[in-house]
Amino acid sequence: MEIPVIDLTPYVEASSGEFCLDGVLNPELEKVCSEVSRVLADTGALFVKDPRCSAEDDERFISMMEKYFEMPDEFKLLQARPHHHYQNGATPGGLEVPRSLAVPDMLKKAKELPKEHQPLMPTGADLKWRYMWRIGPRPSTTRFQDLNSDHIIPEGFPVWEATMDSWGYKLMSAVEAVAEMAAIGFGLPKDSFTSLLKNGPHLLSPTGGDLGSHGKEGTVFAGYHYDLNFLTIHYRSKFPGLNIWLKNGKKVEVKVPEGCLFIQTGKQLEWVTAGECMAGLHEVVVTKRTVDAIKEASKANRSLWRVSSTLFSAIASDAVMQPLGHYAKSPLAHKYPPVYAGEYFQKELTVIKLNENLKEH
Repeated sequence: MEIPVIDLTPYVEASSGEFCLDGVLNPELEKVCSEVSRVLADTGALFVKDPRCSAEDDERFISMMEKYFEMPDEFKLLQARPHHHYQNGATPGGLEVPRSLAVPDMLKKAKELPKEHQPLMPTGADLKWRYMWRIGPRPSTTRFQDLNSDHIIPEGFPVWEATMDSWGYKLMSAVEAVAEMAAIGFGLPKDSFTSLLKNGPHLLSPTGGDLGSHGKEGTVFAGYHYDLNFLTIHYRSKFPGLNIWLKNGKKVEVKVPEGCLFIQTGKQLEWVTAGECMAGLHEVVVTKRTVDAIKEASKANRSLWRVSSTLFSAIASDAVMQPLGHYAKSPLAHKYPPVYAGEYFQKELTVIKLNENLKEH
């Protein structure tokens, strides 16, 4: 199935830049909201055009992150915070274990897929680096302080904070718009999702893959996994390599249309819809097309770090996750019992070896 593009432009006020669905829903808007929810449920993925997020914004952000990831590892490790489960500052490569490797049943199911739809089987921790930067206000009080800690700014990057915040808030505004439309499409009050996202530990998490050192076809930068959060969003990368899996098990190479953002469902959205929206599975690997892009970038003397402008939106740590509205009556609701979002997050981080404070039971 082809992933459609949802244009948010008609619903963003030109003067204020605010997304607005106020007033009576007209049939055309209801149709768009139904399309958003249907596609998220069927494919777990969506392309979005948002006039507030420009290619220039993304380029400014990516250029800064390329310079950062090109710094020596010793420098980047100064921004690593293991006691915060690497949910703040730098996450070194070779640390995070793909969920499919940590959970044998997940890898077993992947191997049962038709050959052409199987992921590249990960054999160890991901090669990717990350930088975690909190977007939006944090709660004044929380029982999950380690998931809501303060910013870390690397030395020598004077526009770091302004660049991260500018791009992060724009991506977050696109997520909130889609979350509102999806809620309407799912037959829930329009603020069902956005109210849970308020004061959430949203993370602008640019991911860096060193294609100069690891540019061989078949290299796995991010092994087969799903995201732990609510919705993941990013702009198109300069280097291909992202594959996703639809609900029916079909593997699709993501080619983000020019000027568009890519959104994928996370585990928290699956939780509150009792599995109607399954968390989207994906991987980032070096393909033939990636190798071609590496050659072109080398000729043009451009950076060989593959940087993605990923933002993870997340439900507030102290909010209780459970199936919402009519989903509470779903026959699958028992699989998604009430749990604090922060508690769920900590347990998931333990599985992928990022939480040093908890041991698996």
